[in-house]
Amino acid sequence: MKRTLGLFLLAAAALNAGCHDDTSSGSGDGRLRIVNVSPDAPNLALVLDGDTVVTDLAYLGSSDYLDVPAAGHVIQVADATAGATLIDQDITVADGIDYTVLVGDTLGAIKAFVLTDDNSTPPAGTIRVRAIQGAPTLGLVDIYVTEPGADLTVTTPVATQINFGQVLPYVTTNSGTYEIRVTTTGTKDVLIDGSFTVETSQVRTAIAVEAAGGGEPFSFLVLSDLD
Repeated sequence: MKRTLGLFLLAAAALNAGCHDDTSSGSGDGRLRIVNVSPDAPNLALVLDGDTVVTDLAYLGSSDYLDVPAAGHVIQVADATAGATLIDQDITVADGIDYTVLVGDTLGAIKAFVLTDDNSTPPAGTIRVRAIQGAPTLGLVDIYVTEPGADLTVTTPVATQINFGQVLPYVTTNSGTYEIRVTTTGTKDVLIDGSFTVETSQVRTAIAVEAAGGGEPFSFLVLSDLD
């Protein structure tokens, strides 16, 4: 595993600018998707400039990327059954840029995190991965990224004191299988333990999430951004 994995993850960021090349529509569009990680929210609909473009998105569901004209837009996230608007906000879409509308937090505090995605193809033999703390009741955590089965007691976390809503920068590293463990900050008490394999030139987003309805067991939702 490249040492750069730890070095990059140490610098947590709110947003990460990015672009894509082979995934661009080439028609003055950007792309946008919605992900539902609000554990106690109803199924969601996404309304773009008054038109419903995503319907009945269940918890931990993700839409495909949608081509959206490069311009300012109004997005509304609504209860897919009752129709009530839960979120209403503006978004500006740039030409050739991908965005994720991450709907998170508990229903009473529900909000949309608009993330800029980097789906450009990683160099041959490498992958690109980012991590998001999307579990509102998880608390402050440390993150360990290791080879599968590595002894956590002699391992240093690659990121510490990560709070809800934080998005870690993209990391470009070797393709392969990794084990990600999340612990309560300052301890080795594992709250989430997950392994995933990423093949060369793929891009993934790993999100810490809660059980449906909220709380434990915590787990990871891994999005296949680019295959």
